[in-house]
Amino acid sequence: MNDQLTHLDEQGEARMVDVGAKPDTERTAIAGGAVYMQPDTLRLIREGALKKGDVLTIAKIAGIMAAKRTSDMIPLCHPIPLTKIDVELSLDEPASAVRIQATARTIGKTGVEMEALTAVSVAALTIYDMAKAVDRGMRLGDIRLLEKHGGQHGDYVAEDAP
Repeated sequence: MNDQLTHLDEQGEARMVDVGAKPDTERTAIAGGAVYMQPDTLRLIREGALKKGDVLTIAKIAGIMAAKRTSDMIPLCHPIPLTKIDVELSLDEPASAVRIQATARTIGKTGVEMEALTAVSVAALTIYDMAKAVDRGMRLGDIRLLEKHGGQHGDYVAEDAP
């Protein structure tokens, strides 16, 4: 494990990493997360019965839009030309949750982990926003990097990734 924080300079000041000398490579990141809720809330989402509309479609679009704007929200992230962003949502009845998985891809000098994580986070927040009128106790959780491929640090796959 690399124990150097790359967003700090020698004096401990925040900085944006210079990636100019790095080669362009194909890079992929997959992130996941979930929104846990009451079973009745999950049923309303499944049936499309919430007043605000189709929760899953709107959350998917919100995640895609957020991934494209990651560098506007995370101060030291580089703006990245995404070649792909996909957000998948699925209902997990036994856990009473909506599972979210986002895949981000680029060909560039830096990775897309933050874009995938941002997509998952904003999709989860959107689900909360759309269903909060019926369930303010929803919990957002398990947001994490599941896989990363490409770049000089190589591949990463979470040991317990689905």
